[in-house]
Amino acid sequence: MLDIQFIRDNAELVSEKSKQKGYKVDIPKLLEVDSERRKLQQKVDELRARRNKHAESLKQGKPTDEQIATGKEIKTKLIGIEEELAQLDKKFDEDMRAVPNIFADDVPIGGEEDSVEIKKVGDQKTGGKNQIRDHLDLAIAKDWVDFERGAKVAGAKFYFLKGDLALLENALTQFALDFVIKNKFTFMTVPHMVNSRVVTGTGFAPRTSEQSDEYYIEDEDLSLIGTAEMPLTGYHADEILDESTLPLMYAGMSPCYRKEAGTYGKHTRGLFRVHQFNKLEMYAYCLPEKSQEMHEQILKLEEQIWQAIGIPYHVINIASGDLGAPAYKKYDVEYWSPVDEKYRELTSCSNCTDYQSRNLSIRVRRKDGKVEALHTLNGTAVSLARSLVAIIENFQDADGNVTIPEVLRPYMGGRKQI
Repeated sequence: MLDIQFIRDNAELVSEKSKQKGYKVDIPKLLEVDSERRKLQQKVDELRARRNKHAESLKQGKPTDEQIATGKEIKTKLIGIEEELAQLDKKFDEDMRAVPNIFADDVPIGGEEDSVEIKKVGDQKTGGKNQIRDHLDLAIAKDWVDFERGAKVAGAKFYFLKGDLALLENALTQFALDFVIKNKFTFMTVPHMVNSRVVTGTGFAPRTSEQSDEYYIEDEDLSLIGTAEMPLTGYHADEILDESTLPLMYAGMSPCYRKEAGTYGKHTRGLFRVHQFNKLEMYAYCLPEKSQEMHEQILKLEEQIWQAIGIPYHVINIASGDLGAPAYKKYDVEYWSPVDEKYRELTSCSNCTDYQSRNLSIRVRRKDGKVEALHTLNGTAVSLARSLVAIIENFQDADGNVTIPEVLRPYMGGRKQI
């Protein structure tokens, strides 16, 4: 969540930027609740002080009937106001969590179509489906993927990877893992479920109930994770980290489970948009003044991965309406699809500033002893299913074989083709 003092000082800015992100929030109403809450808190503090002073006076001898009556009166008033304050605190917390993070001044305003290209790398093959086979058609012909049996076992958009394509996914994983470790990320496996505090704390609350993307465990305070970002954020919840330990950089490997709610009309064929996939996620905790630099560093690492593999791509600065609640700024790396002759989503990286850390009470103690919220960032190293699509489309030959990118061959026993 945002700092309430920041909202008080910048009410119009927060209101406008929330609207430009696509969130309906009533900042004036929030500030009314905040004001009333503070007034009640002052009354509670005053009554508690009176109660304590009264209790001290009773120690001087046997209490009179008047003193007993006064004590009961204070207690009754205090209970009533504390109950009222508890309800108001709950309302205040709900309203605060509904307010998204603001966004950077250089973020373009608008929806998905208004995102701005800032870089383009690699040659764009053309020819479409007349010359290049769709990844799903080729994978089925090669017996590399089985969606029919995936549906039989789990439902639509679940699948089995088989043989060479499963081995290629493993090669991608090992290559990316070696890469992030060389770049000083600590490798972590993570829980595949998180509690509701972590879900809301990371900012994955949807704009509407219809857009909820998480799978919830019935009768349990647990959800399947949509990304390792969720448990990696919760890892340091309620902790104060020493300034000397920052930045902390983690790489979390996990399956990701998503309903893909609200994706109607988007590219959904084959492996591109599925309910379960594997992903290696980069994550960083850093000082506030270092987060912009860290964001650029994570983007650079993502680009280096795809440059090494040899996938043509461009980088876009995501528009306000497509940022989501926690992101202050977000870059997407999109690969060139020679089948569709357009760019498709591949990876992303976001600077969430102090939005998540405030939600989960993750702070840093400065060298001078001051304690404040730190900043969190995340970025995809490889999203495996989608990465396989990019490789199949960009590395197939006229005979329907797929050349293994050179950097992945050591992880495929030296093979050059599948």
